Amino acid sequence: MEIIVRATVIFFFLWSLTRGMGKRELSQLTAFELLVLVTVGDLVQQGVTQEDMSLTGAVLAVGTMAFWSLVFAVLAFRFKGARPVLEGMPVVIIRDGELRPDFLAAERLTTEEVQEEARAQGIDDLRRVRIGVLEPDGKLSFLLEDSPGEQQQGSSPTPAV
Repeated sequence: MEIIVRATVIFFFLWSLTRGMGKRELSQLTAFELLVLVTVGDLVQQGVTQEDMSLTGAVLAVGTMAFWSLVFAVLAFRFKGARPVLEGMPVVIIRDGELRPDFLAAERLTTEEVQEEARAQGIDDLRRVRIGVLEPDGKLSFLLEDSPGEQQQGSSPTPAV
């Protein structure tokens, strides 16, 4: 039972840590941060199982972590109000081609990082972006302004298939 309690404590600690780090940091790991992450995994294992190197101890620890992950997923699915707390909220960082510096600062995101991601998605000018969103998983999504003549007045949009 001690392993289950320890695994639960570590799960909630890791969840709090990742929520506090911010979206962008989690989506772009450097090589060094990846090494730190692997090291954290070993440290967590030692804290959860202590000296227990048994198969049963490992199954209990991993099973407890999987259980809490499943509980969070079910809660987020069933209760819309829990989603922002459990998964985070998307943040609009560009509106009508204008960067929103207050939101960039809050998310610790630089203009250069936004421009780099826009270029990677084939967008050469941020002024063409109607809405730019930092998603809860740290990815950037862009919706572009309609090009002139794309949708004429009086024409109906084509439904997506």
